[in-house]
Amino acid sequence: MSTSDQQSPEPEPSEPEKSSQAAESSESVKSTESVKSSGSSESVKPSDSAKPSKPAYNDRAYRSPGGIVGGVLLLAIAGWLGVDAIVTGHGRTPWLALATLLCLVPLVIAFSVRPAVFANDDRLRVRNPFRVVVLPWGSIASLRSGYTNEVIDESGTKYQLWSVPVSLRARKKAHRRQARVDDGRTPARTDLSGQTSLETGPVRAPSDQIMDDLRKLYEARAKAADSQGEPSVRWSWEIMAPAIAGAVLLVVLLAVG
Repeated sequence: MSTSDQQSPEPEPSEPEKSSQAAESSESVKSTESVKSSGSSESVKPSDSAKPSKPAYNDRAYRSPGGIVGGVLLLAIAGWLGVDAIVTGHGRTPWLALATLLCLVPLVIAFSVRPAVFANDDRLRVRNPFRVVVLPWGSIASLRSGYTNEVIDESGTKYQLWSVPVSLRARKKAHRRQARVDDGRTPARTDLSGQTSLETGPVRAPSDQIMDDLRKLYEARAKAADSQGEPSVRWSWEIMAPAIAGAVLLVVLLAVG
């Protein structure tokens, strides 16, 4: 084999060229690692939308179905008679009917449809006819049941729960059923779906059962940090103002009469 057919070896790079190539390779490696690290940090960092928000708890509402039904019937009767007097009346009759409606309708709403008790994990809100009371669980001293259901705060102030009225008849009926359970004569109970089941556990009147539920919630949340605070009371002028205006107008019309 001739010397011309053999491949000549490539010349080795000089020392400066080797150092420049090593520097370029190290810079490329560093840039690649920085890109990877930035990409991994961005993938690990959670977005603002992914952060869990504070859970919101719906209020448990307690109302009086009998009071609501009675109030709606009274409003229907008052509206029928009042509108008829306004449309067909003569002289001062339409004005008297208008003043009576203006005074009567807010009062009927206040004492029948409006009352309610709302409870969640942080506080108890009592909506009575003429005011709204907000009581954090930590500010409550006790929940008492007697002839009326009441909540008492740390200062000793009592607030009646209008939407949870006491029924002595329902209590007597519950006591009779409890006596049958204690005697071993467990009665059958029919639910709203028509299915019958055996009576188990203590038998309580509906209002007493509601108070038991509120007491359990109070005992569980009275020491919680989110349940601390001072009671607040707000007068319901949206109910009081039209009732007072109607009463004043009715007095003036009767006095001028």
